[in-house]
Amino acid sequence: MHRGVTLADSRTCRRVLETSHPPVFYVPREDVRTDLLSRSRATSVCEWKGLATYWTLSVDGCTVRDVAWSYEAPSPGYAGIAGGLAFYAGRVDLCTVAGERVRAQPGDFYGGWITDEILGPFKGGPGTAGW
Repeated sequence: MHRGVTLADSRTCRRVLETSHPPVFYVPREDVRTDLLSRSRATSVCEWKGLATYWTLSVDGCTVRDVAWSYEAPSPGYAGIAGGLAFYAGRVDLCTVAGERVRAQPGDFYGGWITDEILGPFKGGPGTAGW
């Protein structure tokens, strides 16, 4: 949610786990308010998943750059996340998993969602670049 608007609501997200990261949830497009998103110019490359596309949110007169990312044509083995949108929890007002408020992964690059059952330490915060 952002500014009182529900951006996504899903029971069919894909939960991806990576070494030293809390989970990332990829939300199917049909469960996202894509009318509030526009494709950003930003991209990045994951050595496993491939080229990431970023998305900018515009809601209630507010713009949040690169609020989410997706893999439109992921590398082999990651077809299950193709087109799904992963949101940065720290860039919106509220993200929840099964009713529990999510805490954003430290740092500004990785987008993991931390819940009470997820224990660190996590990559992304100051001093963790060498993992």
